[in-house]
Amino acid sequence: MKLVVQRVLRGEVRVEGAVVGRVGMGMVVLLGVLEGDGMAEVERLADKLARFRFFEDPAGRMNLAAIDVGAGALVVSQFTLAADGRKGRRPSFDLAAPPGEAEPLYEAFCARLASHGIPVETGRFGAAMEVELVGSGPVTFVLEETPA
Repeated sequence: MKLVVQRVLRGEVRVEGAVVGRVGMGMVVLLGVLEGDGMAEVERLADKLARFRFFEDPAGRMNLAAIDVGAGALVVSQFTLAADGRKGRRPSFDLAAPPGEAEPLYEAFCARLASHGIPVETGRFGAAMEVELVGSGPVTFVLEETPA
């Protein structure tokens, strides 16, 4: 499983022009489910993200986690994070989990993150989405968890 996490002042996702998810101060999370991922990866990454210290304390240092500052999360499915571009000029998506396996893990990740008290909004799995955000920092991280 792979996450691209960006600290934001605000963000939203639209499907066919309608807003389906929105976050204020917090994070936009692009989530890619890889072949072989399971609940162990969901739990480790959701738990890590909830406690990942990338929000500023009063001294301006990244010492606070989302659970410390009341940050929300906008989680958007992003199968293209599984892309392998090492060969040729077109990416391969062979490493992406099939939609029937990926969607329940995406939903489980959102639920696990929310279980930490983080307000979670989502995009729409499998839809063509417009994602808009206003970054803060900018602060962006890639977090990855491979099947054990």
